[in-house]
Amino acid sequence: MLRIGLTGGIGSGKSTVAELFAARGVPVIDADAIARELVAPGQPALAEIVASFGTDCIDAEGRLDRARLRERVFNDAAQRERLEAILHPRIHAVMAERTAAQSTAYVLLVIPLLFESGQRDLVDRVLVVDVPVELQRARVSTRDHLTDAQIDAILAAQVQRNLRINGADDVIDNSGDAAGLERQVDALHHRYLLLSETLNNSSFRT
Repeated sequence: MLRIGLTGGIGSGKSTVAELFAARGVPVIDADAIARELVAPGQPALAEIVASFGTDCIDAEGRLDRARLRERVFNDAAQRERLEAILHPRIHAVMAERTAAQSTAYVLLVIPLLFESGQRDLVDRVLVVDVPVELQRARVSTRDHLTDAQIDAILAAQVQRNLRINGADDVIDNSGDAAGLERQVDALHHRYLLLSETLNNSSFRT
């Protein structure tokens, strides 16, 4: 099965693009959604996070205070690596399990920090959703009500736009209208179906 890794900077529209592929019958496996499942109350990952970071990262209802933990690890590389060591192996295992359970031509793996976390080897092709930095800023400011300084910090922690594009096999320009986005998704959907067919035929011959 062809594994397409969907990524992009904050505010680029990854979720919207993933929804469009899902509407075309493509299984979408989202790393962030899996991470939220893994830190639900009662899950081993949550217990390990509490043991490593303390009970102050838990809210009054016993759930992970994601905002507080994010703020704590954001500017501390050592703590961020500790958190990643807890979550990433589990996320990878679940993604692999759910991918193996599919029987479609290809699957879309949504990995926001694909380049930053060195997860390129998890996918066969990388699809980047791209928008100009100015548009990223405007969307994030409107959506998340963050300050310019907070947005600057997030952008600085993500791989630079040109490096992300250079590392892509395919790029969607999400700076236009909804119709244009639909056309790009349609074109890539057909391309991936053909690539998957070619891959399967080659495997069958060998």
